[in-house]
Amino acid sequence: MNNRLLYSGNWIIAVIAPILWFIQACQPGNEQSGKENKPYDTPKQGRIVISVDESFKPIIDSQLKVFKASFPETDIVAYYKAEAECLKDLEVDSVRMVIVTRGLSKEESEGFEQKINFKPSWGLLAYDAVAVVTNKNSKRNTLSLKELRSMLDGSIGGDYEVVMDGTKATSTVRYAIDTLLKGKPLGSKVVAARSSEGVIDYVENSTNAIGLLGVSWVGNPEDEQQLSFQNRIQMVSMKCETCIEDAYVLPYQANIALGRYPLTRGIYYILKENYEGLGKGFVNFLIYERGQLIFKRAYILPGRMNFGVRQMEISE
Repeated sequence: MNNRLLYSGNWIIAVIAPILWFIQACQPGNEQSGKENKPYDTPKQGRIVISVDESFKPIIDSQLKVFKASFPETDIVAYYKAEAECLKDLEVDSVRMVIVTRGLSKEESEGFEQKINFKPSWGLLAYDAVAVVTNKNSKRNTLSLKELRSMLDGSIGGDYEVVMDGTKATSTVRYAIDTLLKGKPLGSKVVAARSSEGVIDYVENSTNAIGLLGVSWVGNPEDEQQLSFQNRIQMVSMKCETCIEDAYVLPYQANIALGRYPLTRGIYYILKENYEGLGKGFVNFLIYERGQLIFKRAYILPGRMNFGVRQMEISE
């Protein structure tokens, strides 16, 4: 009889114990449950995917290199694409952030709020310029906006072709149509290279080509790769539309800051994250001093911190 009671008690314990353990494991304060619910990434560790306008590859590569060195437990995988493709990637769950030349419209923000229950955040990072480049042997080394517009819509004669930085809807193509041509279509003399580097290759091999690409590919005289690009092509000076006197200026940082160079645009982030994750950590890096200094040293104009422009006179 005692053996039978002992056997029954052991059987009850064997059945109830796993149930009690399962209930305890499901409690909110349980350590194991906390591990399961912990976000995969934080501002200083984890892995995320971002999409970046191909025009900004050199400068964003520099930002990512410094960020990774500062926070070794982070892994930000950047895919460089045409701007339209980056904006489409906002619909992809695995893409946390995009870096493009514009923010979101009110309609776009509300659309995302309906789909993902919150509005993505976005903001300005820096100011970029569209550089105009020609062949080293070309005599065309100055242009006005009027002349460039006429070349883009094909209303001017002459032996030339304008080369864009992509075969799809890149930010440079959108800038040319929306900003320069005010919605008019591109003319028949506009051709497309496969990338920004492709524009440089094309212009180097064609004396009649006029290339348009982001200045971060050719504007930094301290970058070895950009110096090699500069040695293969020449940058065109654009007529200053705000100057009292006739002046033609290059897309240098000071000319962007003072509004002298006419082909400028913003660099924006759009972040699809509603908690303190690695995306916000990278955005904070970009908008505060270290990231803004990297923009400055890359000869891009910082958009969040004012480092100042001083007039100087040099005497012999």
